[in-house]
Amino acid sequence: MQIQNNLSVRQSHSRLTSLDTGRTVAPRSLSHRLLKAQDEERRRLARDLHDSTGQILTALKISIALLQRRQKHDPCLCQELSAIERLADQALQEIRTTSFLLHPPLLDEVGFTSAARCYVEGLAQRSGMKMWMELAPEIERLPENIEIALFRVLQEGLTNVHRHSGASQVDIRFFREAGFVILEVRDYGRGIPRELVEQFGRPVRHPGVGLAGMRERLSELRGRLEIHPADPGTRLLAILPLVPQAASVDTT
Repeated sequence: MQIQNNLSVRQSHSRLTSLDTGRTVAPRSLSHRLLKAQDEERRRLARDLHDSTGQILTALKISIALLQRRQKHDPCLCQELSAIERLADQALQEIRTTSFLLHPPLLDEVGFTSAARCYVEGLAQRSGMKMWMELAPEIERLPENIEIALFRVLQEGLTNVHRHSGASQVDIRFFREAGFVILEVRDYGRGIPRELVEQFGRPVRHPGVGLAGMRERLSELRGRLEIHPADPGTRLLAILPLVPQAASVDTT
């Protein structure tokens, strides 16, 4: 009788554990699918902006140049056409920047390190912040989902530094250590408020939004995102195993 009772308890415990695991896996599966869909939508929008809108603006510039040559005897009209050409140049540059921020082609073509370097250099020019980079060139290409995750963390981290920290200097490092790849973003600003640190540790309602969303993204890849106060400023660390395995999820 005692053996039957123990067996019944173990079976009940097994069923409860299975139910609990199912409840945990389901949200993680949904989060994983939402992040993947978000990345695919960003890639599609970036391609459409570059291939469609960018080509339309380029054709507009060609038309303006033709009109300028035909109307060179009319200084006033040429001046107006030059102003239109400058606006087209500005719009084309903004389209290219937006396309790159949505999904940089370098990320697909040559990997995270080159895409990160290009992004950081562009942000330094736009923001005026001084940025020091140490990106290990010897790290081989990583799986696509890993490189996308690292790039999104870099974007989110530097965006927060630019908007909130008041820092004029940022250090970015990407290196290998003890079987892990580590991305570090270290600013020298006013530091992160305590309430934001506490909020960072809470569950995420909207996957992919903010640093907490980046934490969930890395968690899916068996990695972690850490935020540490520095003196002065803040250190952000994205840590991923060199041979990461995405969390097993139920895709049905």
